[in-house]
Amino acid sequence: MQKLPKIGLPIILLVVVLLIFISKSSINIGYGEAGVLFKTFGGGVVTDKPPLGEGFHIIAPWNKVYIYNVKQQEVFESKMQVLSSNGLEISLDISVLYQPKIEELGLLHKTKGENYLNIIIIPQIRAVARSVVGRYTPEQLYSTKRDAIQNEIYEETKKVVEGQYVQLNAVLVRDVTLPIAIREAIERKLNQEQEALEYEFRIEKATQEAERQRIDAEGKATANRILSASLTDKILQEKGIEATIKLSESPNSKVIVIGSGKGGLPIILGNQ
Repeated sequence: MQKLPKIGLPIILLVVVLLIFISKSSINIGYGEAGVLFKTFGGGVVTDKPPLGEGFHIIAPWNKVYIYNVKQQEVFESKMQVLSSNGLEISLDISVLYQPKIEELGLLHKTKGENYLNIIIIPQIRAVARSVVGRYTPEQLYSTKRDAIQNEIYEETKKVVEGQYVQLNAVLVRDVTLPIAIREAIERKLNQEQEALEYEFRIEKATQEAERQRIDAEGKATANRILSASLTDKILQEKGIEATIKLSESPNSKVIVIGSGKGGLPIILGNQ
């Protein structure tokens, strides 16, 4: 009976060690995550094998797993200060959609680490935004060129970050803020240009209507000349005879005087 405590103590210690071993040897990777294995006695970060996927994994207790979010993520850069082509200060709000390349996660961890967002993406997006915006005037930024600027920032940033094991999905220019005086001047200019375009449109429309009326009048005049040239005395007399015959066949009462009209045509006298 006195030996039981001595036997029970090693068992308790064994259970404790086993629990610690299990806790150090198991890892659960959640939805949308991946793990980079670090082998303490086997060469450090594993880069020649795919990262650990979602679910439960058993590893050696002396190794470590670094877990990364591999879903699409967004970083928002608010009020980024940049200069236009003429040196005016512009404020941009930009969103960047990105995610690490899963198949190259080990290389990303080894070369950049878990803070890759602040090491790769944010500095690069700032540098490219300043470079791209510096090619345009405030008026272009405010009106017609926003989509072009957005696409240029995306394409130029993508070339750099994708070589550093990060996938860039989109760059969105949310807002462009100009100095108040510049914005008001641009709005006045745009309004004046719109009014000028409307005036030119009215003039062009009036010119087209005048041309249409001229062509219509010329057509009628030509038709009248052709008709007058074709109406000889004999044709008029023949048409008069035809009309007389039709009228004489009418049931209405009338008096026809033969040969009393102009050109020898009959005169028709009726009760009307």
